[in-house]
Amino acid sequence: LVPFADKAIKEGAMVYRLNIGQPDIATPKQMIDAMRNFDLNIIAYGRSDGEPQLKREFSRYYQRNGIDIMEDQIIVTTGGSEAIIFAMSACASPGEEILVFEPFYTNYNGFASLLGIELKPITTTIDDGFHLPPADKIRQAITDKTRAILICTPNNPTGVVLSTDELLTLTEIANDANIFIISDEVYREFCYGDTEHTSILQIYNSESNSILVDSISKRFSACGARIGCIASRNEEVLSAIIRMAQARLCPPVIEQIGTIAALRIPFEEYIGSMVSEFKARRDVLTNELKGIDGVVFREPEGAFYIQVKLPVENSEDFAVWMLTDYRSEHNETVMLAPGAGFYATEGLGLNEVRIAYVLNTDDIKRAINCLRDGLCLYKNRT
Repeated sequence: LVPFADKAIKEGAMVYRLNIGQPDIATPKQMIDAMRNFDLNIIAYGRSDGEPQLKREFSRYYQRNGIDIMEDQIIVTTGGSEAIIFAMSACASPGEEILVFEPFYTNYNGFASLLGIELKPITTTIDDGFHLPPADKIRQAITDKTRAILICTPNNPTGVVLSTDELLTLTEIANDANIFIISDEVYREFCYGDTEHTSILQIYNSESNSILVDSISKRFSACGARIGCIASRNEEVLSAIIRMAQARLCPPVIEQIGTIAALRIPFEEYIGSMVSEFKARRDVLTNELKGIDGVVFREPEGAFYIQVKLPVENSEDFAVWMLTDYRSEHNETVMLAPGAGFYATEGLGLNEVRIAYVLNTDDIKRAINCLRDGLCLYKNRT
């Protein structure tokens, strides 16, 4: 869709980008200042597992969040993407399987393909709020090639937050099958209302087979800094991952310095206010969507995404049409993420889109006005 959006912008249109999870909130000043004040003459290689001071700050951060993990159980990575790749590779070999609940973060497909690992989907539905299916359905998906279950909570693209009971069930299933759980928790703080986040590392009896992957990208609006980490209590997993980390030498040194400063910021001073802002955006978005005939969704419990069913046959065709043919009276349009890309099962998600509510509330209202108007015109086009 990018070429169509670029063309619309060149023609003078305002394109509201609801397709990508890039927060618009400023990165913490303390983080930027720490990187600007880097005063060494040489940016030398750092440690492959990350700078000790940063690992210490990550450990303190997790302890504050009720996750008992020590600094020697943490490996710093080049973003959350590398953390996922390392975790997948530590669990499975080429030709083996990792179970994943669809819809899921599209890049998981690319990571698995790179490693020769098969992602085996288990479908969740909008009717069930995208929560996990019954345990028997999950157990039936496990084969002698299955090596791990990959989860994301809070979830991209659905906004679902897995409950403690759901995580307990997954842990029991994984323990019985002697497989791993890889838990992508990069949106940990982004939980709304009465919803609370539970980490896989807080689940009893998950010590030996759980791997947490994390990133600062969303938490500190620092997607370009490329700092993430892996945390696990399994020494064999950590040993396998450190060998991979040594092969790529080290994560970014200056960004690690910035991350140390960011992790020391009091919660309410930055993350707390950021979460409050995204809750307000979610509330505005869902209220606007309720006024569109034929649109089906479940209110997101966390993250800053929502998977929405539209009254169209093919959401990708509609998304292209919005960029090429639709303009509001103020020369505006909207860019959406077609839903089929978040599924591995062919034919699913064809009438769905993912919306990222990363714009301010006024722009969200204008964007959804475009969507409402566009759906009406699209339905009646000749």
